[in-house]
Amino acid sequence: MTITADRPAQAPARRRPRPAGRVRRLRERAPLTYAGLLLTVVLSLFPLWWMLVIATRTTDAVARFPPALLPGGEFAANTERLFGNASAHFTLGLWNSFVASATVAVSVVLFCSLAGFALAKLEFPGRNGFTVAVVVTMAVPVQVGIIPLLVLMQWLGWRGELQAVIVPFLVSGFGVFMMRQYAAQGVPDELLEAARIDGCSLLRTFWSVVLPVLRPAMVVLGLLTFMQSWNEFVWAIAVLTPDNPTVQFSINQLSESAYARDFSLMFTGAAYATLPLLILFAVFGRRLVGRIMEGAVKA
Repeated sequence: MTITADRPAQAPARRRPRPAGRVRRLRERAPLTYAGLLLTVVLSLFPLWWMLVIATRTTDAVARFPPALLPGGEFAANTERLFGNASAHFTLGLWNSFVASATVAVSVVLFCSLAGFALAKLEFPGRNGFTVAVVVTMAVPVQVGIIPLLVLMQWLGWRGELQAVIVPFLVSGFGVFMMRQYAAQGVPDELLEAARIDGCSLLRTFWSVVLPVLRPAMVVLGLLTFMQSWNEFVWAIAVLTPDNPTVQFSINQLSESAYARDFSLMFTGAAYATLPLLILFAVFGRRLVGRIMEGAVKA
């Protein structure tokens, strides 16, 4: 008979206590950290608050000293003047911006996901060359291509039409590179091989296997693209006309005056232009941060 003695239970590992000096240094830095964060928040939110203050007052509040820091009671009157301004077409600008931004966001997410998956997981001649070409397009400033693109829009007869601010941005080099990196690290090759053994076609594999994995990056890319398209100003000014503007073009029309600028009207327009983005961030902000962190953990 063999007698085995019970092994003594191992005590749970204890974390080594932090040195007292390190704890003291962390406590000493905490007030400075909070002060820095508070200053960052104030500097970030003050332009929005100042925009709201001027939008609820008359134009002379801009030059008043000391400046007004609390909202007034002129927001309804400024709103009536804004939407009644015949030269700005502000309602049409809001609608055009929404249509263009939503179309561009959906298109960028779809095409960039397909391209990123192909560059990351499919073997074909010239794959590395295509990847380098995508990175090169990101290095070229957008302003360099405005003149040739403007000539192309004129040749196509799209000058002043809404498709002129949609079609050139249906695919993004940044989006392709982002989805390529995410697919390369987040989609296992074994998963694709299992789908291939089960008889899935390439599109079926993308739709049923790859798409659910890419969803966190797709949400982030879609929100960033929508906000970038909504805030597009230079290209809209170059290719559109005052009769068919986007919201940024409409705000620019409010600033054009032969004598003086009506800042209260401009800031009211800016407030209405910022409101959709604030709503979008309030609804999807937590999901956006969560998706970014989820993608970082998977990567």
